[in-house]
Amino acid sequence: MPDKSNKISQFWQELKRRNVVRVMTVYAGVAFVILELVDIIAEPLKLPSWLLPVVIVMLSIGFIIAIILSWIYDIHPEGGIVKTETTDKIKVEDIPKSSSSWKIASYISFVVIVTLIVLNIVPRTGKKEILDKSIAVLPFENLSEESGNEYFVDGLVDDLLNRISLIEELKVISRTSSEMYRKKGDKSVPQIAEELNVAYILEGSVQRYGKKARVTVQLIDAKNDDHIWADSYDRDIDDVFQTQREIALKIASELNEILTSEQEEMIQQDNTGNVRALELYQMGRFYWNKRTGDGFEKSIKYFEQAIETDPGYGLAYANLADTYILMALQGHINKQVGRDRSEELALKALEIDGNLGEAYTVLGQIYDYVDWEWEKAENAFQSALALSPNYSTAHKYYAEHLYITGQNDKARMHMDKALELDPLSFIVRLTSAQFYYHQGYFEEALRELDISDEIQAGHPWTSQYRFFCYWQLGQEDESYEALERWIQPSTHYNRETADSIFSKSGLKAVLEWIVEIDIVRAEEHPKLTYGIANELAMLGRYEEALLWLEKAFQLHTLSPWISFNFNYRSLHDNPRFRAILQGMGLED
Repeated sequence: MPDKSNKISQFWQELKRRNVVRVMTVYAGVAFVILELVDIIAEPLKLPSWLLPVVIVMLSIGFIIAIILSWIYDIHPEGGIVKTETTDKIKVEDIPKSSSSWKIASYISFVVIVTLIVLNIVPRTGKKEILDKSIAVLPFENLSEESGNEYFVDGLVDDLLNRISLIEELKVISRTSSEMYRKKGDKSVPQIAEELNVAYILEGSVQRYGKKARVTVQLIDAKNDDHIWADSYDRDIDDVFQTQREIALKIASELNEILTSEQEEMIQQDNTGNVRALELYQMGRFYWNKRTGDGFEKSIKYFEQAIETDPGYGLAYANLADTYILMALQGHINKQVGRDRSEELALKALEIDGNLGEAYTVLGQIYDYVDWEWEKAENAFQSALALSPNYSTAHKYYAEHLYITGQNDKARMHMDKALELDPLSFIVRLTSAQFYYHQGYFEEALRELDISDEIQAGHPWTSQYRFFCYWQLGQEDESYEALERWIQPSTHYNRETADSIFSKSGLKAVLEWIVEIDIVRAEEHPKLTYGIANELAMLGRYEEALLWLEKAFQLHTLSPWISFNFNYRSLHDNPRFRAILQGMGLED
């Protein structure tokens, strides 16, 4: 061991004698500066995205050459380049002293490297990091005289979003969040960009006159509030999709995105070439976004009309499939009937267009929430995200799948990605709050619920989880206030009775009263079985909770969230609870 250590020490001394170490330090400092300069000037000078990797490769090759040359040659203190003598040919007293210039260069390089590392690694406080390749498409202004043309205008925005969302390297904010700025008021473009955490904003307007349409767009560098590019397109209505293709490719070009031939082909592919079908589809989306039974019914009518108008409209099939599975899961229609219809439509959508991430996302929901086929769900979500990396809904449902199957860290990563792509979506924000609750992070859950309320005030689902959080935190008054708001829309719970029970016996007695009512209702509404088990578990009545969980399992009303539901944490080692998980394929 001493001999080996001595050899290493001798080698290190030889490296220093030949100035190899100093050359490495100086080279590293210069390389760092070059890389930073390239990174800084790439954006304003519109340099291609492949330039930085090429510079890195060249600097790496140069680094190896510099080490070899520094081993063989040296700069003599008196000037000139000389060949370095080997150790056996030189005496200690004859070793030339290093020049002061080498020492100064080494010190400067060291300081430069440390400074750049600090600037790049130490987080900037107070502001979120904004990705250079990120964009939000704001709702286009309808300049047409007829207000009915709004569906046409919104359809063009959706179509454009679908195209640019296919660019994997580009973060594209979801329509749900950008829609919040339809009436932006006094907010400036930089303000909007900061709220959405993007670097670029696309604004536009559409004017339809007769059989023609004028589409005007402008791409804005939000940080500097500078117009990068603007253009107007006057086309026949039937040629408007060609305009969409040109705009999408122009955006990619202006943001220095080098598209693969496959990406370019997908961006230029039209979901429909029929303007009327696009309008009908958009009307369907309008009613779908209400997320009510009546809204779903109306959306089905418009999606079906869109398909009648254009039988090759794969995206309309995918959205129709999505509507049926949501209606089935929310109890608006028979669960199995809705599931079968949804799968049929999703597969039809993929038969028409195999690149629809939306259709794969629907299949993932079916396999998770109805079939309990976890591997099939995993494959469906993987396909969805590979095809539609900017589809926030796919990230949200995949996060749910990962929590169900016990992959919590990966689940939070996809949940955060969904929030990044759709920060102002009520359902995405609520789901994030629900996950925080079930992991036992009640304060974090409440913060997310605050944001949910800002987006959509007074929703009963928000109040439900506020009730859960305050219950676990032992804050009875706050918990009861949330409980009141949760049950208020229902006609089954008398408000005055609830107030009386709370004032006399406290919060626990109110929940016990609700359980009694729900048990009676469950005879006609089997879907309540899982909720009753949840309430009993909160009350600590675990044996009764297990009975209702077993009943829910038999009726197939059991939620896969049972695997990570915080309220069942005390049952995880119970053989009966584990048997339920095993029956669902969730227990190894």
